[in-house]
Amino acid sequence: MAKIVLIVEDDPKIGKLIKEMLERESYTAINAIDGRQGVEFAKTIKPDLILMDIMMPVKDGYTACTEIKEDTEIGDTPVIMLSALGYKMNKKLATRLGAEGFLTKPFTRQELVIAIEPFLLFSKRDMNR
Repeated sequence: MAKIVLIVEDDPKIGKLIKEMLERESYTAINAIDGRQGVEFAKTIKPDLILMDIMMPVKDGYTACTEIKEDTEIGDTPVIMLSALGYKMNKKLATRLGAEGFLTKPFTRQELVIAIEPFLLFSKRDMNR
């Protein structure tokens, strides 16, 4: 069964590009357009991994990540934060909020795969099957 990756990205072009990259690697990718929708989808879909942009309208990625990590049902879902601003401060804050990784945009398909594969080898969904 294909691993499910939730992409939370407010720029439709970037979201589509990431989705295409993931689908080329045989992952199932689902897009959410902001942090609020991302949290809702995470609760409903229960993905294997979440790619979360930081700067978004409605609800930013930091707030959404915090809500996901505090939720008892989905809190153990790995979150990799995405940002065009690769400042050390962003990486530290993402880690403090519980994110397992950080990827600076733009990135290649290979860089994306290297960032996500360790979390998808044995996901929590595999254990629940």
